[in-house]
Amino acid sequence: MFTGIIQDVGRIETLEHQDNQSLFVFATKLDMSVWQLGDSVAVDGCCLTITDFPDNKQSLWSATLSPETMKLTRFGQLKMGDAVNLEPALRMGDALGGHMVSGHIDDKATVIEILAVGEHKQFTFEAPENLKQYIVTKGSVTLNGVSLTVNTVENNQFSVNLIPHTLANTNLNALRVGDVVNLETDLMGRYVARILGCKSEQTILEKR
Repeated sequence: MFTGIIQDVGRIETLEHQDNQSLFVFATKLDMSVWQLGDSVAVDGCCLTITDFPDNKQSLWSATLSPETMKLTRFGQLKMGDAVNLEPALRMGDALGGHMVSGHIDDKATVIEILAVGEHKQFTFEAPENLKQYIVTKGSVTLNGVSLTVNTVENNQFSVNLIPHTLANTNLNALRVGDVVNLETDLMGRYVARILGCKSEQTILEKR
């Protein structure tokens, strides 16, 4: 589990696309001394498993991405040197500063508008139609791993406000209209929707 509070903006050191997987090596300024093989790290919000430390935990770590991950995330569009938001998995005693984030990306959202509001920026995104039911005003959403509050919702479009600190400490500041981000909707909302859906199906069955 994660919180959506980014701890470092790393970069893609190398990447290799193979037939059935993609191999990424990431660089970070974080202290990796306690990291172990098999640990989880959210990269742009996507939970990845550490598979290797190419330089013996100096600054590099590796992960293998499946075709499903490549399809649902923006990793298929990234290249060597691109900046990525990094957050190691929660440990016992860590502060929960954002909201509960699973690291399981639902799909990609597209930037359709960027407005300057003083020192802040308001971003409007378009989500896939099938995800709009999970995005609610004043609810939580995770974009490239960043925990954000939804300001407005209209059909499958929603807006968020980014404060100067977020702009300075994540890769969201580099976004332009037409770019895509990794989208994870609120975990609680997905469970509630599933439960209510199952109850509705059961009610229909009972009335037959």
